[in-house]
Amino acid sequence: MPRRAPRAPRATAPHRQSDSRTSTLLISACPGPPVCAAVHTYLFVDGLDVVARSNSGMAGLHPRQLLRPGGPLHPTDMPRSADVATEVRPGSGPDPLTIRVRLRGETVIWSDLMYAGPDDTSVEEVRFHLGQYLNEIERAYAALQHHP
Repeated sequence: MPRRAPRAPRATAPHRQSDSRTSTLLISACPGPPVCAAVHTYLFVDGLDVVARSNSGMAGLHPRQLLRPGGPLHPTDMPRSADVATEVRPGSGPDPLTIRVRLRGETVIWSDLMYAGPDDTSVEEVRFHLGQYLNEIERAYAALQHHP
């Protein structure tokens, strides 16, 4: 029987919002050695690891860099680019993984994405409810304070 290619990691997301056009963000962090080479952030959108699905040779940036108050993932009315991951072995590949983050009313929009969705179609943009998005960033950042 032929072997199937391994699928990218998947996380169980909290209860999904009722509006099927909005996504759910879940953030976790790898603690670094001995588990892996360095501390890095996992960004799960609707249970899918965005970094691994975008480029399996990359790892999310350090959570203190991404999640700090006013940091790159915090939305503003003015769209901005946010580096969220880099090559595991620097110098071995393309530029950092960059997404565009913007706020429109009560919706946070990530664009300039390119990863395989659950049905293997290309995901280029996701939308989050502002409250769920900010609560998840704050929860993940607070968890860092207990586990440096």
